[in-house]
Amino acid sequence: MLTQIKELAENLAPRLIEIRRHLHSHPELSGHEHQTAAYIAGVLYSCGLRVQEGVGKVGVLGELEGSGADPRLLAIRTDMDALPIQERTQLDFTSRQMGIMHACGHDVHTTVGLGTAMILSQLRDDLPGRIRFLFQPAEEIAQGANWMVAAGAMEGVSGIFSVHVFPSVMAGVVGIRYGALTAAADDLEIMIQGESGHGARPHEAIDAIWIASQVVVGLQQAISRTHNPLRPVVLTIGQIKGGRAPNVIADQVRLLGTVRSLHPETSAALPAWIERIVAGICDTYGAKYEIHYRHGVPSVTNDPTLTRVLESAALEAWGNQGVQIIQEPSLGAEDFSVYLQHAPGSMFRLGVGFRDRTNYPLHHPNFEVDESSILTGVVTMAYAAYKYWQSGKR
Repeated sequence: MLTQIKELAENLAPRLIEIRRHLHSHPELSGHEHQTAAYIAGVLYSCGLRVQEGVGKVGVLGELEGSGADPRLLAIRTDMDALPIQERTQLDFTSRQMGIMHACGHDVHTTVGLGTAMILSQLRDDLPGRIRFLFQPAEEIAQGANWMVAAGAMEGVSGIFSVHVFPSVMAGVVGIRYGALTAAADDLEIMIQGESGHGARPHEAIDAIWIASQVVVGLQQAISRTHNPLRPVVLTIGQIKGGRAPNVIADQVRLLGTVRSLHPETSAALPAWIERIVAGICDTYGAKYEIHYRHGVPSVTNDPTLTRVLESAALEAWGNQGVQIIQEPSLGAEDFSVYLQHAPGSMFRLGVGFRDRTNYPLHHPNFEVDESSILTGVVTMAYAAYKYWQSGKR
């Protein structure tokens, strides 16, 4: 089976490059992937899959029937939205949409999903069960997975695979991670209410800017002294709004930030911990406060059995030199975690880095991928899908 998959992938390689470059040239923002979805549906229809459009607003679902009677349903999820970034790569197939770019590799993800469907549709007589391909919108705003699940995309699913490109891993290498792969990502808003006054007479006012600065520093200092360093927390205040004039003491400041953690119990305890710190500082200096804490997507935690399936498939396909065991999780977030609340699954890292030039990070306007990685991703995903039914996971 692996030999067949590799031969089919080699034959499809020029078409896969064409698909990826089309997607890269025509990026669409989260929740607005209408043309992307139509393009994906067209490819799936041409492969003879049963296709459902408009799933989770603008998502696409394609289902492939195998010839066997295994009742387990495997899902393969890829995402398709782009970012509000002006591309600077100067590629021949650069983005045609001003201020929008596939800077996170979702064009590659979608191509891997389509390539896997194209290959396995030609091998359906050898597939023991069904595969459901999920092409998800709005991953970048952490909404698309919830939309897809609400639309029934995970009904009956027994296991799920996904992929994300990684520029620090070289093309031709598959990254495997057991356990936590990404962090939970929560949103934080803090309002500090003081009293305005003349800038020359601070003792007659309650300076919200100064108090807000104490809150920012206090939270950062408290993390290092009150949280287990083996259970990391990253709290970043990314936006501060306040003040009316240079000589007027501000009466109100709004702080907006993100909070990242790896363990569910840590995430659950963070709102109360943050409030204790903020309350202590504000009470000391006579200010009032409001805190709005929103739990976002949870951590992606890879299922051990399905991760072994991915690792085994990659090792057979590429050998030891083509597989890298990832030792540490990322504190980035991924809404693939939402699907894992409904079925066990695993996401692998697809190396897309160049060996002979600078590799820019994700979300950078110069981000590029070594397109040879597409074949690596397609073969790995297709073979892992085939091996899923030999895994005994139910």
